[in-house]
Amino acid sequence: MSDRREAPPEKTLERIIGERRDKGTALRGHGHHPYRNDISPRDAIAAVRARYLPSKPEVPNEAITPVDGELLCVAGRAMSKRGFGKTVFVPIRDGSAADIQLYVNIEHLAADDFAQVLPQLDAGDLVCAEGPVFWTKRGELSILVKRLWILTKSLRPLPDKWHGLTDVEQRYRQRYVDLAVSPDVQDVFRLRSRIVRGVRAFLDRRDFLEVETPMMHPIIGGAAARPFATHHNALDMPLFMRIAPELYLKRLVVGGFDRVYEINRNFRNEGLSRKHNPEFTMLEFYRAYATYRDLMDLTEEMVGQLADEVVGSRKLTWDGHELDLAAPWRRLSVLEAVRELGGVAEADAVFADPLLAAECAVTHGVPAADVVLALLEGLPAGSEVSPAVFAETVAAFKNPGERPRVARALVERYPSEEVRLIRAGHLGYQLFEATAEQKLIQPTFLTEYPLAVSPLARRNDARPQFCDRFELFVAGREIANGFSELNDPDDQRARFQAQVQAKAAGAAETMDYDEDYCRALEVGMPPTAGEGIGIDRLVMMLTGQASIRDVILFPLMRPE
Repeated sequence: MSDRREAPPEKTLERIIGERRDKGTALRGHGHHPYRNDISPRDAIAAVRARYLPSKPEVPNEAITPVDGELLCVAGRAMSKRGFGKTVFVPIRDGSAADIQLYVNIEHLAADDFAQVLPQLDAGDLVCAEGPVFWTKRGELSILVKRLWILTKSLRPLPDKWHGLTDVEQRYRQRYVDLAVSPDVQDVFRLRSRIVRGVRAFLDRRDFLEVETPMMHPIIGGAAARPFATHHNALDMPLFMRIAPELYLKRLVVGGFDRVYEINRNFRNEGLSRKHNPEFTMLEFYRAYATYRDLMDLTEEMVGQLADEVVGSRKLTWDGHELDLAAPWRRLSVLEAVRELGGVAEADAVFADPLLAAECAVTHGVPAADVVLALLEGLPAGSEVSPAVFAETVAAFKNPGERPRVARALVERYPSEEVRLIRAGHLGYQLFEATAEQKLIQPTFLTEYPLAVSPLARRNDARPQFCDRFELFVAGREIANGFSELNDPDDQRARFQAQVQAKAAGAAETMDYDEDYCRALEVGMPPTAGEGIGIDRLVMMLTGQASIRDVILFPLMRPE
């Protein structure tokens, strides 16, 4: 953020605000309203520049000579005020994010405006000016001002230079200031709008129907995450801000809408980071008679086209990584990622043996509490563990000498070999997160997710402990999540029950049992594939922003 002064100290700021109030009073004294609404510009600055820049003279003209004499009327925020006496230069910027210089000279400006309006003008004021364009002797396109109006008197000075963490947070808290002085910040959000429009156009061309589903849900569903809770007074019932629209969108597929999508807010009661904001924008779309492999192809095509349209290239830089979005993108199973990227040679055995998986996970840095919780989720219904017993189990598990005994005591209580495989898959996924996830730099579809972490995805026919699911990773970040949908109502009931059991075992991020959704599946949902794409992270990637706060206009902040 260059070309900015530091924000003035508080006492100085109070003095500046007082002086500017006095200037507003002086304007009123001369019959000029400092917050007027009776004048509108006729010309956008960007249009003026596009019209006249191609005819820029090769040899500067020493005289003030209008190009064509046409009176233009432009408006914008005064970014500075330079010069004294008979000539003042005022560069202004309007909503088109374009700048132009106002050349204000006593010989050309109306006498009353020079005497009554110009002295009260400060950087930050919204002004309107009328006059012809000309080229200065330095070759700068300018408006030779004949009339000048202050439309809005700015009381607070625009900062020109902010430093350090506190000031970075100020940018997010006072985004209106950040936007007013930073064309590059405006550009990011203009690109964001283009990206969202591009997504809609891409799906609309393929006969997807845009819909809207509820933002407040009576139960927790659609994804495994902590919700924000609220209460409806008239109905006296608890509600949850939606984690994901998934279950409602799939109800629409049951109802006969074969291709649907929604772009809207999701809410997850989780921490804040460079990658996470509790309120975020998600695209979710569903396509009947398709598989997760079809959606990988579709995603590759859509993101590639967006890069062409927005960036102008499929090669870009994000968070220090040189990325190539040219197809085809690598496709790698979770198990293969653990073996190849995580360096776990015995990965195949890990995903088949929960005892080996538990030991390997702890060895590679997975917290003992997470491993124990994954093991506990395999116990039969009715085997809920109290917080005290859980704490004792974790403490014992942390002891390398006790670890095999603790893990074996839990695994031996599993009701079937299928449960053993599912638990091994869960632990294997924890191992992936610890060893391999951050190494997925170039666009990669991670496939064949363990069943335990995929409560809504269809089982793989050949290896039922895995699911027909993928996630798209770029620069170590998850961008998209998709799968062939589970449409077997009995299997879905069992998955929901497993979620209930996991919550009883102490899992914080689970779904509730949704009987109405199971009833919808009993009506019959065609073979379907669905996907969610995080719009914020997609925008981060395509605009090269390292923090999610730089692509959300008003990110959540602690109170000042």
